[in-house]
Amino acid sequence: MEKKDAVIIFGASALGKAALEIFESNGMVAYGFLDDTKALHGTEINNVTVLGTTDDDTYLKLIGASCDAFIASDEPKLREGLTNMLHERRQTQAVNAIHSSASISDSASIGHGNFINASAIVGANAEVGSHCLIHTGAIIDFEAVIEDFVQIGAGAIINAGAKIEKGAFIGTGAIIIGGIVVGKNARVGAGSVVIAPVKDKETVFGNPAVAMKS
Repeated sequence: MEKKDAVIIFGASALGKAALEIFESNGMVAYGFLDDTKALHGTEINNVTVLGTTDDDTYLKLIGASCDAFIASDEPKLREGLTNMLHERRQTQAVNAIHSSASISDSASIGHGNFINASAIVGANAEVGSHCLIHTGAIIDFEAVIEDFVQIGAGAIINAGAKIEKGAFIGTGAIIIGGIVVGKNARVGAGSVVIAPVKDKETVFGNPAVAMKS
């Protein structure tokens, strides 16, 4: 997809504000926000207006034609739903929001629609899918694999060769030991140290991390 000079941000939450700062620091103009909270419509965030709802065709028709889109939501189902909507109605993909202080290896592969915040590191030959949220100071070490719609908290470390499967959540400051697989839609609590595989949809916490009883 050809990169435009302007972007519409879906979501006017804290994540949307952080994305706005990233885009502006990278020389892009924010056309506006779209958010389904009607009380926000017509208000401004850093002089950028919340224009309307996320399905407002007045603004959707601009995406792909004269501007890009970015989905700023930390709710996986909402993020995936908006992603599918962009595919179906605009035949386009969301762009990446990558902070200028993030370090991305030349040999790493990055998908689209990702949020990569300040001082995050993506190492050599690492793979990051699409629509992931990688927060401040997180480390994706060499040859680690991050699948789509993963969220990695600030300061978390995904060591070399580890794999984080689709939709998983890694809490702030958590450490995933090298070669470990964290399953689909699994959750790793903040500060946990994961030394054994985590099953799909399992929640683990602690040092070493153990499964939480339902």
